[in-house]
Amino acid sequence: MSDFIQTSPARAAENAAQDHFIAAEAPWSGIVRKGQIIRIEDSYGQQAIDTLFYRADNFSERYSNQDTMRMQGAAYVGIGTKIMSSEGNVMLTMTADSCGRHDTSAGACSCESNTVRFGHGTKYLHACRDNFLLEVSKHGMGKRDIVPNINFFMNVPIQPTGEMTIVDGISEAGDYVELVAEMDVLCVISNCPQINNPCNGFDPTPIRVLIWDGEA
Repeated sequence: MSDFIQTSPARAAENAAQDHFIAAEAPWSGIVRKGQIIRIEDSYGQQAIDTLFYRADNFSERYSNQDTMRMQGAAYVGIGTKIMSSEGNVMLTMTADSCGRHDTSAGACSCESNTVRFGHGTKYLHACRDNFLLEVSKHGMGKRDIVPNINFFMNVPIQPTGEMTIVDGISEAGDYVELVAEMDVLCVISNCPQINNPCNGFDPTPIRVLIWDGEA
């Protein structure tokens, strides 16, 4: 999938300002300053990475999947996509993508949706909404602040009828996306723990997040 990559050869892990390894099924959050580049890496392949963005100095302004899709005129996120806020501002721009398929329609798994989709025996399994709630609570937010998210590396074909289904991911070990921050943002990630559909290859795995200063 190398046709999608547009990145700087100088952007190596050794010169990253931040380097985070996120365990399988775990959440993470961190500030990305204007001009910095964030790389989200699917370290082992076929791992959905649920992601939200909030304006760092005003969390009431946050990622809008509707405005992002409308701005691009496209259902998926890819190179050149402007990540739009609920106030119509550009939060980040995607500048590199080694995979080519990223969903922003299917949302995050929850205990409730797991129960509806997969049966009552799954009710107590860990879910992305739990991860998001845990992580945003560290920043003084709650359930009402969790909005529809980006699912990096999740493969969700949309049929001409509008129907969509989560199918096997196409990402391989080491695939990544890079985004440059157009404002200071809080990035919140749930390294998806779902084991009932193919979004993680039925085997959640660790991921990596690197952040470089703008000159990298």
